[in-house]
Amino acid sequence: MAPRQTIEIHDQPVTFHMMGEGPPILLIHGITSSSRTWKRVMPRLAESHTVIAPDLLGHGRSAKPQGDYSLGAYASGIRDLLVALEVPNATVVGHSLGGGIALQFAYQFPERVGRIVLVDSGGIGHEVNPLLRAAALPGAEFVLPLMFSPTLRDGALKVRGLLSRIGLQPNADIEGVSEGFASLTQADARRAFLNTVRSVIDTKGQRVSAEDRLYLAGDIPTLIVWGENDRIIPLDHAHRAKGMLRGSRLEVFPGAGHFPFNDDPDRFVSVMREFIETTEPAEMNEEHIRKMLQERSNLSVSGESGI
Repeated sequence: MAPRQTIEIHDQPVTFHMMGEGPPILLIHGITSSSRTWKRVMPRLAESHTVIAPDLLGHGRSAKPQGDYSLGAYASGIRDLLVALEVPNATVVGHSLGGGIALQFAYQFPERVGRIVLVDSGGIGHEVNPLLRAAALPGAEFVLPLMFSPTLRDGALKVRGLLSRIGLQPNADIEGVSEGFASLTQADARRAFLNTVRSVIDTKGQRVSAEDRLYLAGDIPTLIVWGENDRIIPLDHAHRAKGMLRGSRLEVFPGAGHFPFNDDPDRFVSVMREFIETTEPAEMNEEHIRKMLQERSNLSVSGESGI
């Protein structure tokens, strides 16, 4: 990957990787993950594009402050980063939680989104893995330090190393989840994780949904990518999104799990390139959004006498 860079935004360090030249692609990672999750596909996408992959606040090497970890706050942080980097708009790719952030970003800042790529995305339905629901339980902040001690992290890394030495390669889900768990050995990362989980998930599942607003993204070219064997967010969410986003494309990766871009990076890069080459970026503005809102709710604006 490209060298790590850091920029101060609102007095908080934000780490990101940026490489290549051409139309911008923004890669948004999922919960407990970081920009490193894109390491297998970023260099190849950068052959024809400027690719930007940040560590979200609370993740990776970015700051982990006390504060707002809602989807709206993450979307605003992404906007601020793009403004600082002088990137007016981009093809926005979001994985898992990052998919929910991408949808929120498109809702808040539609003029900055040319295309959307949702990869095993949150924000489409309620179902989610029970482990994430458990993190929303009261008292989880007292359990996590016991589960993710440095000792347990070192043991997990030794097991992965042993598997590699005897020729057994962990799949992308094991690798991705292991990297995420390793980050939770730090107290500030655990706090950010819990704040993020509790902003979007409760004990019943995902509690933040973009379903009632997806029609606003109907004129933005959208690609949906999903692993056939995703055990974190089920495949039926992909079909649900496809039905609600007119004109969207769905690519299901056979045998892949929650990280299809790492299970089959060659196919992911090929699908991304084909999608970008065969679509024109959207040009959204406030007037366009206003018309869609009015058409959806059959609103009519009429003058009435005041009080």
